[in-house]
Amino acid sequence: MSEVHKHGERDVTDIRDVPPPGELCEAIEAIVGPRGVITEALEMAPYLTDRRGRFEARAPLVARPASTGEVREVVRYCANAGIGIVPQGGNTGLVGGSVPDESGAQIVLSLERMRAVREVDPLDFTATVEAGCILAEVQAAADRAGLLFPLSLAAEGSCRIGGNLATNAGGTGVLRYGSARDLVLGLEVVLASGEVWNGLRRLRKDNTGYCLKQLFVGSEGTLGIITAAVLKLFPKPRQVETALIAVADESAANRFLAHCRQASGDAVTAFEYIDRSCLELVLERIPDVVEPLAGRYEHYVLVELSSAQAGADLRLGFEQVLEQGIGGGEVLDGTIAASLEQAAALWRIRESIPEAARAAGEGIRHDVSVPVSRVPEFLVRARAICRKLHPAARVIAFGHLGDGNIHFNMTQPEGIATAEFLAPERAVHAAIYELVASLDGSFSAEHGVGRLKRDELLRYRSEVEVGLMRALKGTLDPLGILNPGKVL
Repeated sequence: MSEVHKHGERDVTDIRDVPPPGELCEAIEAIVGPRGVITEALEMAPYLTDRRGRFEARAPLVARPASTGEVREVVRYCANAGIGIVPQGGNTGLVGGSVPDESGAQIVLSLERMRAVREVDPLDFTATVEAGCILAEVQAAADRAGLLFPLSLAAEGSCRIGGNLATNAGGTGVLRYGSARDLVLGLEVVLASGEVWNGLRRLRKDNTGYCLKQLFVGSEGTLGIITAAVLKLFPKPRQVETALIAVADESAANRFLAHCRQASGDAVTAFEYIDRSCLELVLERIPDVVEPLAGRYEHYVLVELSSAQAGADLRLGFEQVLEQGIGGGEVLDGTIAASLEQAAALWRIRESIPEAARAAGEGIRHDVSVPVSRVPEFLVRARAICRKLHPAARVIAFGHLGDGNIHFNMTQPEGIATAEFLAPERAVHAAIYELVASLDGSFSAEHGVGRLKRDELLRYRSEVEVGLMRALKGTLDPLGILNPGKVL
């Protein structure tokens, strides 16, 4: 059976007496059927591959239940046998949270077969979907009903809604619509005991005790396994205006954001920061991308305004804000997309940055957030830190300036070996996270904790916070079988 004990500052789950592989496979197959079990190494490989290649992963099998009832029975069996369970959606996470460890004593429980859109209600403005639905499928289901599901991120063609909720995904629309936490009304969750909590409520107001759904959103599968959700939908935008703007510096970007929000009646859907190094990386590595403006500038913002109101003249207001920005010295140049194709081309620059960075080689990456007003200070000081600790590295900074979430990364320059490039990684991380903490920020804005950032959680969260987290984990998962070794 599982035994949970303390080792230093971290809970460790020690799985003992795991059934032999044949017996385990037979038992799981009896629950989920032959199509619901994968044991062949080549077929299992995608489920055991950490997106960033930082962790080794082994498992005796991958279970693929097709219903909440099957999830419940798999969890019950594993609880009785003391087997760790790693819930998995699209396995697109970046912090090692969706793959098992190297012990081979944990199974992967993939929700990929549970992908039904149970209902779209245009009067309630809700969609009830199963956890295995790909995010793009949820967006398409809302679109067919003439509505919008606004969660949008680079992996939307492969990530799944259960994982989006379990990690509290952010993306480009947080400024206007909030993160995944703000987009869920109700959940269905299989608990570590094998019980099912049916909280699939469509209520906008429900003041009856603790808000249980929010315990599971962002818990990375350590408190329960999300099997279905009721999601908020919104009116579909009837007018969208997209622009790429060159700004004088980081502070000018912040001031321009404030002007856009005020002048548009808070119609700003996205406000993305892109530095010159990012743009050059995309121009080098991504085919058919061209220099977007006549001049070369150090700082850019990609701005999107949208309105669901018929006859709204966002473009006129946008042009007026740009003129004011030019007059005030904040805006140096810019272009407003004149067509959907031009808008897509501008968004392609932003969305291609991670791909271009991967193509350039290894990276030292930070997913951090600070108060929006302190983003300029963070960028200036973080760049100085990197120049001091790793002068040869190429610094690229981009991300969701509108909600204070910056992806502050360093890429491997040509001519430097990987080992040499990564040598100062720990020192760089420590310095950047200390800076973030001094600015009242977070070391993980939207990617989560997983295995990669457990030490940071213990360092930067108070004893009271960590104690409350441990108490919740111990209460909801006393055997420690749900996603062992993650978060805490």
